[in-house]
Amino acid sequence: MKLAKRFLFFLNVLAITLLCIAYAAPFVDPSFFWPIAFVGLAIPYLIALNIAFVVLWAARGNAKLFLSLLTLLLGYKTIPNLVQVDFKQTKAETETFKVLSFNVRVFDLYLWTKEKKTRNKIFEFLEEEDPDILCLQEFYHAEQQDSNYSFKTLDTLIQFLSAKNYHFHATTTNKEFYHFGLITFSKFPILEKGVVPFENTTDNASIYTDININNDTLRIYNNHLASIKLDKYDYKAVQKIKDNEYESGWENAQLLLKKIKGGFQTRANQSKAIRENIGNAPYNVIVAGDFNDSPNSFAYQKIRGPLKDAFVQSGSGFGNTYIGDFPSFRINYLLHSEEINSYNYTTHQVQLSDHQPISADFSFNKN
Repeated sequence: MKLAKRFLFFLNVLAITLLCIAYAAPFVDPSFFWPIAFVGLAIPYLIALNIAFVVLWAARGNAKLFLSLLTLLLGYKTIPNLVQVDFKQTKAETETFKVLSFNVRVFDLYLWTKEKKTRNKIFEFLEEEDPDILCLQEFYHAEQQDSNYSFKTLDTLIQFLSAKNYHFHATTTNKEFYHFGLITFSKFPILEKGVVPFENTTDNASIYTDININNDTLRIYNNHLASIKLDKYDYKAVQKIKDNEYESGWENAQLLLKKIKGGFQTRANQSKAIRENIGNAPYNVIVAGDFNDSPNSFAYQKIRGPLKDAFVQSGSGFGNTYIGDFPSFRINYLLHSEEINSYNYTTHQVQLSDHQPISADFSFNKN
């Protein structure tokens, strides 16, 4: 019994140590030391494990419960980024505008969903939501029709959206007619367009669009940061790890780990460039998009800086946005300046991509 108690206490100390390391993940540049970023991914599970130890020691009337309890209290600034309980929706006192962000996964161009109607269902969703500002990542538009299957998405969206002004940036163009990239639609007049320069040429980007809303100028950032680009072998490795088949999947697991490491480091560099641009912005900002990283990451923390997170302001639950075999996290965001208020943050429960769309209502703080 003594040996069992000692082992249990050892596990508790290990859980506390790992949670403290995870707390440090947002503040340690993965380019300097990447393993901390990997531990940071596990923070929801480490929090749950430490809560379990608090309950266990409390049931036994053991003062050891305070070890995990105090460690959990250290994360009082971290936990709200991970989960929210919204008991009541705050109503805006002034006129609001709606912003929606969605990684549309090239409108299912390659039929990942095995459903030819997915693109039209995305159109139907966007038409129903009809946001004032729409930020799409992994956007695809074909200027000419292939066979009988047209993919002139830009033309179609302009027909039914109220937000008809747009800023499109192509990260890749094939055969001069097939464009992949980011697009921001606006119901309001667009004053200026720009691109945040990244060190290396990639298929990722950050664009900004200055718009005029009732004589207030607002800068909208639309972001798509680097993913780890999983292929079928990576998904097999994830499944083998889930099934505890470590030996047979070890080689693929090593390659997967290398990709995750590279993703952390690339996003770290991209987030620094975005943060510098935001810091020099002459207007209030809303930062939208797919960060491909969790709220407990260096990339999120760097981009957010002093900005508010709309999910923290008016969201509920865990807000997970990624859909796939890899563990789900909140990796899509709507951040905004202190001088802007946000309301009614929503993670839309539709499965039309490998990401769920998010939206919120915003207003200018006139105080």
